[in-house]
Amino acid sequence: MELSHAEIRQLKAAAQHLEPVVSLGKHGLTPEWLQSVDAALASRELIKLKFVAFKTERRALAAEIAARTGSELITVVGHVAVLYRPKPLPIE
Repeated sequence: MELSHAEIRQLKAAAQHLEPVVSLGKHGLTPEWLQSVDAALASRELIKLKFVAFKTERRALAAEIAARTGSELITVVGHVAVLYRPKPLPIE
């Protein structure tokens, strides 16, 4: 998915009002943790992730999380990453 700069700006602005819904702790990217991220994206489209551990690797991990969940990495600010995955269109 390719987002324009205007779309990215809009998503960043919308994310400012969100609280992190998932935190990455000492156990890392377990399959169960990735499932929780996937479920959060399925219900919300735009989510924040908080890096409690692995803070020095947060940018690389955020990109990996986006790739593994089929989402788009919008930004990484501080110890928080913002991911976006649009909901699929309903089949008529």
